[in-house]
Amino acid sequence: MDTEFFFIILFIVAFLYASVGHGGASGYLALMALYGVAPQEMKPTALFLNLFVSLTAFIQYYRGNHFKKEIFIPIALASIPFAFLGGMLSIDDHLYKKILGILLLLPIVRFFFFKNVEDDRLVPPVKWISILLGAFIGLLSGMIGIGGGIILSPILILLLWTNQKQTAAISAAFIFVNSLAGLGGMLTQGITLTSNMILYIVVAFSGGLLGAYLGSKKFNQDVLKYVLATVLLVAAYKLLFTSA
Repeated sequence: MDTEFFFIILFIVAFLYASVGHGGASGYLALMALYGVAPQEMKPTALFLNLFVSLTAFIQYYRGNHFKKEIFIPIALASIPFAFLGGMLSIDDHLYKKILGILLLLPIVRFFFFKNVEDDRLVPPVKWISILLGAFIGLLSGMIGIGGGIILSPILILLLWTNQKQTAAISAAFIFVNSLAGLGGMLTQGITLTSNMILYIVVAFSGGLLGAYLGSKKFNQDVLKYVLATVLLVAAYKLLFTSA
């Protein structure tokens, strides 16, 4: 695969993720893993990209009045210190790719099988569950270099706490704060950034801006979700069952 193709895929990944309220770190990580980038370089790069795309997605969904701060706050407060701690940890490269491949299965299951929750079925969140969720997802997010939205989103829907657009708004904000915390932890250990970081940010931000704008409006997301899930399925297979 050539460099131009890499940036085309990066734009598409950012667009698809932002359209459903995600920062896209898991997609960026999978793309970089398939290009042979080392995890020590992948993690901070993906989190930096996450910051731009997730913030764009959050602003669009917030303007659409989909953000539920009473659900977000306890989860975020628990996740931030653990994401910082996770960012200070490092794991074996081979194990890293296998864990990433497994995590990619979460949005695949969500996009293929989880339907939108009607508002009349929603139930109030349970605070102690929110705190435990935040701590667990935060730690894992910091270790792997993701914002945690791909883990949080299906859980919110499964618990009937939020509908699809509320989930997207909360996930976008959650990804942003977790990415900041994870980067903070990584900075204490020293991080390596790619020389093409600015170009990565421009491409991902452009795709994320367009995706977030369309996704937050009356935009049919079903086709986008299935396309994204299919792309992630291929990436997960390569990470789990090949030497990529």
